[in-house]
Amino acid sequence: MSETSSLNTKAILLLTAPLIIGRGKSKEPAHLLTSGEYMRLASYLQEMGKEPADLLKADRDQVLGDRRHILDHNRLKRLLDRGFLLSQVIERWQTRAIWVISQDDDTYPQKLKVRLKKNSPSLLYGCGNREILNSGGLAIVGSRNVNDSLSEYTKEIGRLAAKARQTVVSGAARGIDRAAMSGALEAGGKVTGVLADSLEQTAMTREHRNLLLEGQLVLISPYDPNAGFNAGHAMQRNKVIYALSDAALVVNADMNKGGTWAGATEQLERLRLVPIYVRSTGEPSKGLEALKAKGAMPWPHSVDADNLDTVLRPDILKTSTPHTQSHLPFDARQELLKTEVQAGATSESPIAENQTLSPDEELYQTIRSLLTHILVKPKKATEVATELDVTKRQAEEWLKRLVAEGLLEKRTKPVSYVMRSDNLFSPKRAAESNADIEPVVYGK
Repeated sequence: MSETSSLNTKAILLLTAPLIIGRGKSKEPAHLLTSGEYMRLASYLQEMGKEPADLLKADRDQVLGDRRHILDHNRLKRLLDRGFLLSQVIERWQTRAIWVISQDDDTYPQKLKVRLKKNSPSLLYGCGNREILNSGGLAIVGSRNVNDSLSEYTKEIGRLAAKARQTVVSGAARGIDRAAMSGALEAGGKVTGVLADSLEQTAMTREHRNLLLEGQLVLISPYDPNAGFNAGHAMQRNKVIYALSDAALVVNADMNKGGTWAGATEQLERLRLVPIYVRSTGEPSKGLEALKAKGAMPWPHSVDADNLDTVLRPDILKTSTPHTQSHLPFDARQELLKTEVQAGATSESPIAENQTLSPDEELYQTIRSLLTHILVKPKKATEVATELDVTKRQAEEWLKRLVAEGLLEKRTKPVSYVMRSDNLFSPKRAAESNADIEPVVYGK
């Protein structure tokens, strides 16, 4: 258990967790709070200046007052009265070196809070070195049924990540996931395995135990350590895999079916948390071609341990071709820019050039830089507003200013904005193009 917020974590466990003792020996109570119900309760407690731990006190009825429209008091009482069962479960977990943390704990991964926000898991169960969870790295995902060549390709990517001192993040399922983890671990790298089920069983296997104890591996799950397989859980854990990484490589995927396809398309079309790459050598894949059509980038052929960091970090978007994902959320790009400032901006950086600018003008220079990459292809003002997470009016003001500066071209029928061709193909832009990213070439 986490020491810093143990009471809050215990309260959340009582309210939302099945508290299974032994695989398959307990059935999930029908009255557990759903994620939505818990969020409503947590919001109410926050408004009252309280926290989940206050529900464990003798005066919890006073904490809830007459707010029965939020949740039934009797239902909450039944859940909170499972204290003896909770103590048994915690003892079992502790003997197996399994820990559990909640969002209030200092060791809860910051990437999940920032990227998934309200959709981040209320609880994370785990075993192993928690510090690995904040290291980012490369997510490697793919199907369960793979041939030897794909398995070896994936292991090699895992070994590459280890050599570059980058963490591998994967789902720990058979097939691509395990091949990626195996390659990285054999090369002495660090690995985060995000499980949808059976955390306790997986953590207790001989192949994992020493790696967990030595701090090379961490296994986590948003679900009870003894929970069995559930397709919905498998889909939800995909979000965690992507959110913990800096970039993701899809080794293979079946078009329009399966968890790998669903997770990758969700990232490309809706969540847009990290850059998505697809395998660009070997046997052809309709699924990978379809993902590329949705915006995924081909994995660079020339990547090695020395330049892998440039592939993983989102600032590759500043030097990407029109096929790259210039639509990552504004806050993700802002994190990027903060990292650049801390590392020291180059002499050509707008931030480095304009140290004495007002905050408003400094923000505009940042937006100006972002829009030059977002608008490689024509977009409407509403699309730009969505991608930058600002109002349409604000987006229109920036766009009009850039048109006046001659950087953008305004088109009609429909009204849209795009980089002027003379700017798009200027020597500076040409120098920024990513020569490492090549078209998909199969059979190499």
